[in-house]
Amino acid sequence: MKTCRLCGSATLASVVDLGATPPCERILTEAELDAPEPAYPLHLRVCTSCWLAQIPPLITPEETFTEYAYFSSYSTSWVEHARRFVDGLALDRDAFVVEVASNDGYLLQHVVERGVRCLGVEPSENVGKAARERGVPTRTAFLTPETGAAVRAEHGPASVVVANNVYAHIPDIVGFTQGLRALVADDGRVSIEVQHLLTLIELNQYDTIYHEHFQYYSVAAAQRALATGGLALVDVELLPTHGGSIRLWAAPAEHAGEPSQAVLDVLGREKAAGLTELSGYAEFAARVGKVRRDLLRFLIDAADQGKKVVGYGAPGKGNTLLNHCGIRPDLLPYTVDMNPYKHGKYTPGARIPILPPERIAEDRPDYVLILPWNLREELTAQLSYVHEWGGRLVFPIPTLEMV
Repeated sequence: MKTCRLCGSATLASVVDLGATPPCERILTEAELDAPEPAYPLHLRVCTSCWLAQIPPLITPEETFTEYAYFSSYSTSWVEHARRFVDGLALDRDAFVVEVASNDGYLLQHVVERGVRCLGVEPSENVGKAARERGVPTRTAFLTPETGAAVRAEHGPASVVVANNVYAHIPDIVGFTQGLRALVADDGRVSIEVQHLLTLIELNQYDTIYHEHFQYYSVAAAQRALATGGLALVDVELLPTHGGSIRLWAAPAEHAGEPSQAVLDVLGREKAAGLTELSGYAEFAARVGKVRRDLLRFLIDAADQGKKVVGYGAPGKGNTLLNHCGIRPDLLPYTVDMNPYKHGKYTPGARIPILPPERIAEDRPDYVLILPWNLREELTAQLSYVHEWGGRLVFPIPTLEMV
């Protein structure tokens, strides 16, 4: 990658190099275990002109999202988060809500329940089918300016456009943002949720760097990105989801007005943290190395002591962690996941078996390594039964912790 995908500058500085890993959601069937598996460099850089953090676009969204392994509704806390968001919209019966990357209808199902017109635009055929089966109207497509215009022509402009955890997944930031503008009414709003680069850096959340995430946003960089498509940032909320996210509220630039005090406050926090100068990124790679060493030391010591450690979850972030640390089935014999789509398959690269959650109670391991650490509260409650036999939960990030 020689130039910034947002501003075109050639001034890209290294933040952390995680080696080469396979695409994080390309889980393997047993038949694929003896076949070659491609791996791609995973090197985060930051543009010193616009301060967008980014990785090279080595795989296409089409390769990842046409058939997708992630179903949002398997996280009860995420579904509840979506319900609260919809409650806060105060929609009237004439509203029209569009969600881009609507997945299995986890959010729009709450709009349907209120009798409000809505549409999901979801590129993955399998998860879009699941949304339609739960009664959520869903169009199978990637968002482009042309798709946005076609939806608007058929259904009219949207009063609210939602884009949760997708703004990082599209290498064509400008085209995607233009698509959002094509969808939204002149007096409408766009809501975007995306992980906050500030918490990623401060809390060592390097496992959220993977090939699906082409860029990593500060509010300052997001403000610039929105402007390329004719949208202006008007407000921001700091959220606990995914370890620390931002909810960006945007409006068509010609109708937006001045940004809120919250926007100015978060921009100030980012500047104070050094995100608009190289010093803010200088120690990140060293802290990443310590996370890796601490986790490996724990797993090796546990194996030497005859203790059994198994995993919980098979999220994308978990695959970055497993592959960067070089963890294989000798240290982690299996992981479990709520999603039946993954059962009987294997994690990419590390090739760790993925089993149903019931296996933990059967085997009564000494430790359960939590790979989706961002769901800490939800999973601590779900896995409370592990303490019945003296087992402990292990959280690898921001620092190794056993509870």
